[in-house]
Amino acid sequence: QVQLVESGGGLVQAGGSLRLSCAASRRTFSIYTMGWFRQAPGKERDFVAHISSSGNTYYADSVKGRFSISRDNAKNTVYLQMNSLKPEDTAVYYCAERRLSVPYRSGPCFAYEYAYWGQGTQVTVSS
Repeated sequence: QVQLVESGGGLVQAGGSLRLSCAASRRTFSIYTMGWFRQAPGKERDFVAHISSSGNTYYADSVKGRFSISRDNAKNTVYLQMNSLKPEDTAVYYCAERRLSVPYRSGPCFAYEYAYWGQGTQVTVSS
């Protein structure tokens, strides 16, 4: 069983920044595409960003230019740097490990393509 543990969420004012981290227990972390999703109250879980095993990245239009995803394979950790935060970014943020059976493509991802999920970390942006 793979464990993913997110951290770094919190309360921030609009225009501020936060950096989320997600530590994975899998020793072969480096071969997996990792993604970030978010879910606001009463809404579906939405794709935010993903990073492939080779470092290719893709972002949802709503966060492009403001968020940056990265990974440190030596630490089995994926990050989400969030800048210029807006109240509409308020949500629970989840990291997830993509199934190896799903071929990588540069484009938005769907939750069903990911096999393992973290418990989520709350991000609240005040206006």
